[in-house]
Amino acid sequence: MKLTVFGATGGIGQEIVKQALASGHEVTAVVRDPARFTVTGDRLTVFRGDLSDPESLRAAVAGRGAVLSGLGARKRGDAGVAARLTRSVLKAMEAEGVRRLVVVSAGPVGPQPADSPLADRLMMKTIGALLKPVYDDLSAMEAALASSATDWTSVRPPRLQDKPLTGSYRTVVGGFPRAGRFIARADTAHAMLAMMDDPGTVKQGVGVAY
Repeated sequence: MKLTVFGATGGIGQEIVKQALASGHEVTAVVRDPARFTVTGDRLTVFRGDLSDPESLRAAVAGRGAVLSGLGARKRGDAGVAARLTRSVLKAMEAEGVRRLVVVSAGPVGPQPADSPLADRLMMKTIGALLKPVYDDLSAMEAALASSATDWTSVRPPRLQDKPLTGSYRTVVGGFPRAGRFIARADTAHAMLAMMDDPGTVKQGVGVAY
């Protein structure tokens, strides 16, 4: 399949690109600074794009079977970037008639299991308060997805780790795995690619965790 990946220089974005290439997909990686992107491959195209300009992104998504996005705030001061840049992606996709979109969000944005351990509920509450601007941004991003014409999926991981791919994790459509506290960026990317062809995840938030 022909795929486009936004946020390709980030930890999850790079994993999506690497795993997609390894699986035989043709990948267009959209980056602001090609010098920061070190992934290579025969089926890889690096597209330098202005993510604030939907018109300039149309060529990057035209004719693609799916778009995957690792866009999001890398620090508290970046809050607002996920919703703003995802709106640009949505406009470009809608202009080109491309429907399938899988994005990364975060566990605290979605509902928590009713039987979550007390320690987990307290942890989520504390993290939510500390990173409120970031999660407000992701909530706004998900609202933009919900009002779009795309067939979107929002993948919601908990705390991310830089660990090797395992391919073994739990997913809950419309919820979150009980006592799910960690997941590797590599496995989050793996889940996003797996959900790309799963109709059961369309227009859904999906919790992922070990």
